[in-house]
Amino acid sequence: MRSGIVGTSVTALVRDVRRVLEPNTASHLRERRSNRLKDFVMVAGQLGVTHFLIFSRTEKNVNLRISRVPRGPTLTFRVIDYALAKDCLALQKHPKTSDVEYHKSPLLVLNNFQQSGKEFQVMTVMLQNMFPSVDVQTMQLSEARRVLLFNYNEDTGTIDMRHYSIGVKATGVSKSIKRVINTNLPNLGDYEDISDYVLKEAIISESDIEDGPESTVTLSQDYPGRNNRRNEQRAVRLHELGPRMTLELTKVENGMCGGEVLYHRYSKYYLIE
Repeated sequence: MRSGIVGTSVTALVRDVRRVLEPNTASHLRERRSNRLKDFVMVAGQLGVTHFLIFSRTEKNVNLRISRVPRGPTLTFRVIDYALAKDCLALQKHPKTSDVEYHKSPLLVLNNFQQSGKEFQVMTVMLQNMFPSVDVQTMQLSEARRVLLFNYNEDTGTIDMRHYSIGVKATGVSKSIKRVINTNLPNLGDYEDISDYVLKEAIISESDIEDGPESTVTLSQDYPGRNNRRNEQRAVRLHELGPRMTLELTKVENGMCGGEVLYHRYSKYYLIE
């Protein structure tokens, strides 16, 4: 949600973040200037809301607060920079997005969060609790359609947030063969034989036919898409959906958008012991 006047760009970012959190989010929430935080807290329990993500803007910074309802804790981030989903898709030659991907929550990946300091433990638990728990023994592979990545950068002390859709492709074949496998038969009117179509490029780059072992998996279940059947070997591909954000944790508070300050990035008096 928004707090105060944030401008059109941050308003669009709020919509994008709601989209990322689908289907467990208030997609059609409309804030009013007369609304106060306590108004949302009062109805949160009835609606099953567990967390608030609050964007605000000052003269210098855009800030994001993530708060556990109703008693906290609260994490405050400075949004160093961001890119909207439409901008991320505009950079791609063949952007891939579908409403079907948003029927299930994204898989959460926290990379490089095993750092010293209790603030990392609080932040890890908060982010994990924002999403449904996953039981790898019982989950359906078809439900794994998106990934939300939070990556901590030790050099800068910032967190990169990225949002991807998951796709799989046939391995060990050229692009021309993939078109036959993954789509309907191509137009062969200009060829005397299908072999002419397959061999039309005398030189095929290695990237067209090779997939590294680190990106190749054997499907344990059928997966959405043409010919993605159980026990077939496929290469995993991530397609960025956006938005992007670079975050800096500035404060941890014990309560709901208030209370005892447990950590403050710019004050040694509040460092968690």
